[in-house]
Amino acid sequence: MTPPMVSLRGVRKSFGTTEVLRGVDLAVAEGEVNCLIGPSGSGKSTLLRCVNHLETVDAGRVEVDGSLVGYRESGGRLRELPERLIARRRAEIGMVFQGFHLFGHMTAMQNVAEALIGVRRLSKKDAHGRALAALQRVGMADRADFHPSRLSGGQQQRVAIARALAMEPKVLLFDEPTSALDPQLVGEVLDVLGDLAGAGLTMIVVTHEIGFARQAADSVVFLDQGLVVESGAAREVLQRPERSRTREFLDRVL
Repeated sequence: MTPPMVSLRGVRKSFGTTEVLRGVDLAVAEGEVNCLIGPSGSGKSTLLRCVNHLETVDAGRVEVDGSLVGYRESGGRLRELPERLIARRRAEIGMVFQGFHLFGHMTAMQNVAEALIGVRRLSKKDAHGRALAALQRVGMADRADFHPSRLSGGQQQRVAIARALAMEPKVLLFDEPTSALDPQLVGEVLDVLGDLAGAGLTMIVVTHEIGFARQAADSVVFLDQGLVVESGAAREVLQRPERSRTREFLDRVL
């Protein structure tokens, strides 16, 4: 049986006395689109940040493509890797945030090429070629020389997606990629996500856009109070949920 591309086992995470993740298991196959849904404060964003070690776990294991993220195992214990090795591993895990996180003093092209030069060690010419291809993929090639201040929120988010894509990661993580956008701009970003989902990329998407999950997701996980309440095929979870908490949540958001 082919191992999952992303695997979380028994993941726990607390902030102070608040336990945000309470033993989460998750498996996402290569090429699968998984949507994480649930109420605000349920632990979805924290879970996503644990996948690329932006948050360290208190217990459990996170693996991408069969290898631990952020740790090595020694003597039956997990020991955190040096930051340079964590950064190298993190380069294989693309992440798109709610707030774009673009450099204001750089053009769209420079924003996308920056990590290709600094992390992947590509030449400026090769980095700009790959960056332009990524911008083309999200419909932003004609804005390559624009600074973020000249772009709409939806355009900035598409540049952020291009930046993640250009690194050719093994998995793409999206943390509420439309939540910071005006309603009229949400569609253009969801269209890009739909295209990526159709291209067979491995994706984990934290979203409140149930329509997108219904259309593009292969699987859905409903998280509440730091626990996986229900998970399975998107069609089953969204149309015929077994758990009352899932039904109540979907009734509220639909």
